[in-house]
Formats: sequence, C-alpha cells, structure tokens
Amino acid sequence: MSADPKSRLAELLRAALKSVAPDQADTPIHLERPKQADHGDFASNLALQLAKPLRRNPRELANLLMAELPPSDLVAKVEIAGAGFINFTLAAGAKTAVVRAVLAAGGAFGSGTEKGIKVQVEYVSANPTGPLHVGHGRGAAYGASLSAVLGFAGYDVYQEYYINDAGRQMDILALSTWLRYLAFFGIEVPFPPNGYRGDYVIDMAREMRDAHQDRFARVSAQQVLEGTPGLPDAGRHDDEAGRQREEHLDALIANAKRLLDEDYAWVHGFALNEQLGDCRDDLQAFGVRFDKWFSEKSLFDTGLVERAVAELERHGHVYVQDGARWFRSSAFGDEKDRVVQRENGQYTYFASDIAYHLNKYERGFDRIVDVWGADHHGYIARVRGAVAALGLPPEKLEVDLVQFAVLYRNGQKASMSTRSGEFVTLRELREEVGNDACRFFYVLRKSDQHLDFDLDLAKSRSNENPVYYVQYAHARICSVLQQWGGELADLSAADPALLRGERELALCTQLAAFPEVVQSAAADHAPHQVAFFVRELAGEFHAWYNAERMLVDDAALRDARLALACAVRQVLATGLALLGVSAPESM
Repeated sequence: MSADPKSRLAELLRAALKSVAPDQADTPIHLERPKQADHGDFASNLALQLAKPLRRNPRELANLLMAELPPSDLVAKVEIAGAGFINFTLAAGAKTAVVRAVLAAGGAFGSGTEKGIKVQVEYVSANPTGPLHVGHGRGAAYGASLSAVLGFAGYDVYQEYYINDAGRQMDILALSTWLRYLAFFGIEVPFPPNGYRGDYVIDMAREMRDAHQDRFARVSAQQVLEGTPGLPDAGRHDDEAGRQREEHLDALIANAKRLLDEDYAWVHGFALNEQLGDCRDDLQAFGVRFDKWFSEKSLFDTGLVERAVAELERHGHVYVQDGARWFRSSAFGDEKDRVVQRENGQYTYFASDIAYHLNKYERGFDRIVDVWGADHHGYIARVRGAVAALGLPPEKLEVDLVQFAVLYRNGQKASMSTRSGEFVTLRELREEVGNDACRFFYVLRKSDQHLDFDLDLAKSRSNENPVYYVQYAHARICSVLQQWGGELADLSAADPALLRGERELALCTQLAAFPEVVQSAAADHAPHQVAFFVRELAGEFHAWYNAERMLVDDAALRDARLALACAVRQVLATGLALLGVSAPESM
C-alpha cells in the first residue's frame, strides 16, 4: 500500500468500488480536503459520480461503498454527508505519522516525481531601455517562484530572459544617450519628446564623455537635425501629431547612424550593455537568476526570422498586400491579420517573436511557459496561431498573465521619489521594504489579479504583516530549540503518538497537506497557494505555541512536541524558499 493517507484512502475506496460495482472499477477516485474541519480530513464524491451510470441514489451508493470498505487502522470514522459525499476522519496515529516523515525527508519533504519533463519558463523579458520598475518586479517574483515550485514538483525547469536587443526601442535608447552626450559639448539638439528622458540616460552619456571625451561629438546640431521633419505643437496629441513625432524620431536615428558610421554600433552596444547589466544586477539582488539570456538579435544573425516567415509562407499562411507580407492570423483566432515583413523589407517584432517560439520548440522542451504582462492578453491568440500555422502543437505553449502592482502608503496611492521622475523602480521598492517582503507580497495574490501593495504593512513588525508572521513562526521554533539545547538527531526517535491535543493534530494535518499544495501550485501555475499555505501553517503553530508549553518536564512528551516543532520549521523553511524568502533563526 502507498505511504501517504490520501493514496491509501483511494486504495480502500477502489477495493469497495470493485465489490459494489465491478463494471465501474476504473472510475477515477477523487479525494479533497474539506474546508470545514467537522467534515473530516478527506471527502470523496465517488457515490455522486456513480449515481448516473448505475441509476442509483447517491446516498444509497455511498452507504454501500462505506459498508464494503476494508478494515484499516488509518480511519477513525466514516460518515455520509450532503447529497452523498463520503467523509473520512483519520485516526490520530495516521495524522501524527507525518512528523517522522518530515524529519526523515528533510528539505525533500513535499517534492514531486515528475521526472524527465522539460519545462522552459520565460519571464521578465523587459526591454533593456531603462531600470526595472515595480511592474517588472511582480513578473520577476512570480516567474522565479513558479520555476522553483515546478522544479520542486520534479520538472526539469529552464529559466530564460528574452533580450529585445534588435529593435527600434534600442535605437531610440542609443539616440537618446548620444543626444545627452552631445549636450555636454554644447551641441544643443532639441530632445525628442518620445525619446528616453530618464536621468539614467544622462548618467550613461556622462560615462561616455568621461571615457571617450569628444570622440562621438565631432558633429554640429545642424547636421544632426538635417532633413528631419518639424515637430507638432507640444499640446497636440492627436494621431497625426503622434505620427509626426515618430517620423521626426526615425529621421534623427537615421542621421545618428549616418554621422557616427561605425561608431554607432559602439554607442548602441554601450547603452544596451549598461542597461542589461543594471537589469542583471537588480534581478540577482532580488534572488532571480536565469539559465539563459536569449538575444533577439541572434534570431536575425542565424537567419531564423527569415526561415520562420518562409515556413509560414510555405504552409500557405502568408500573403502580400501593399508590398508588405501578412500572416493570416485571423484564421487562427486573432482579431485581424498581422504584418510580419514591412514594405521596406524590415521584419516586425511579431516576426521575431514567431522565430523565438520556433526556436523554443526546436530545443525540445515538453512544455513552454511565457509569463507576460496582462496588457499583452491580445497577443496570445496571434502567437498561438503562428505556432499552429508552423505545424507545431500549440497546447505545449502556456501563457500566464501578470497584473500590475499599485503601491499604497497611508491608505493612499504612493508617490515615491524616483531618480527618473517617471516610475517607481524595483530597486527603490526593495530598498524601502526589503527583498523578503517584496517577494512574498508579490505572490500573495493570483498573478492575473490586481495587486495593491501596502508599503506600511510590508515594513511593519506585526502579526498583520504576513511575511513577518510566517518568519516569526520559524524564528520562534529556532528559539525554543536553542533553549532546549539538545541534539536534533535525537528527535527522530521521538514518539509522535504522544501528540494528542487538538492543536497538535491540526498542525499534523496541515503538514501532511504540503505535498498536495506543491502539486496543485505546480499544476495550476499558482505559487500563491504556497504563500497561503505557509501563512496558515504559521497560524496553526502560533496558536499551539500560545496554548501549550513545549519544554515540559515529561521528556517523552517534550521530545514529541519538539519533533513536531522541527517538522513545522522544516516545512516553513521549504515553503519560504520556494517563494524566494529567507527563514531567519532570530527576529
């Protein structure tokens, strides 16, 4: 028989099913943990599943199944509830057995066995055109925690950051940096309103000046502006004004490339590497590390973008209109067709995205997970459509959306001072509330739900602060073990059967649920389930700690309680680690 209670109960029900309805012996058996404690430890809807095919009353079937259950020391009580649910209450010994299981497995308790399944998780992937902001932070925390949960569940996880280093946005950053650099030498070119205006651009320009003096400044403002169309009035924001601003910007970029010639590649590379390096440092300090930083430019250098579009064309999914090549994405659920190559021969962002996903499939991943901002919802159909059009299985591609986070201070939307004056950076948020609070608060809600981030709560040392509450439970246990002063290895011989109190049994029940939580969080791409779990486990522990003494005179009972506390400490530490949060030994 299986070791864990849920599997053993399923085997008991299977035996009863073979006796009651042998023709239905292959019916899937589902067991869930009831939300109300007085409904037992597990509930099964097997009788309700069988009612229709057997044309019998579900409560009648439930009674028949209950009568045929083999005897087992696992079960203390079986009851029929509601329309025909079978509720099981486990024997105390079956509940407390989890203590030894946790102590024996250590950090591996709760881990899964999904071996050999390769999963690629691509997340953050922000354009390297400026510092990461708080929105990127939520995507980073979610992607890292999801990857950790999937890895703990047994999957072979590969984490990736897609660098948009080939497109127009990088040209705009390079131009913006160069214009700020020219200003240091008195070459005043009106800064385009749609350029990158943050102070970090001025900092990069200053570094260029300090390292290369006037090497890139041997031009005049007139040369930089030559042939550029005029800008509309600053107050105009209609479509025509927007188009004029974009044309002006593109003309400035073209002039920069012409005037700088071979030096343009240096300026472009410098701006890219500075921002990418800042991004790497920020994420590493946040506890987020990638197996690969994948360059969009490499897709063009290897000819994969051209090959991907040609493959779509070969399958009959590309047509030419007004000199441009269009992908028939509307045939695959998109709202309209999309351009993949413009009339000037340049490929679109969408074309390189198609090539990138083709690359992911060709690398042999069994599952591909993209983590995108919620504003990219409309992009899902066209990317999945392109995958299908290439003859690849679209079901391998899963897209998780992450909503933005709104910061609050004193009940009001926070107005934090930023170096750029444009947005709140992830680094500023981390400096204010700390990494642990950032990582925990970011995953406290389902990723596609709006998140209000309470800065005051995140910094408070109170039970209302969920990360403090959980970490304090871990630290409390460490303090008790320090007071005891014994050898932890000796606790493996403790007798958990001595744990008979209601709160002790509730803690054991909570510990036993951890493997199921991990599997559910992995299956649903929901690391917030782990956050909820550790908060509930901490709550059960604090209630027990406040009601009972652990260091009692009875040595056997003391050791049993300390063993339970050690098991709680281990599972808290494991759960916090999956979320990228530390487990302090003192607070």
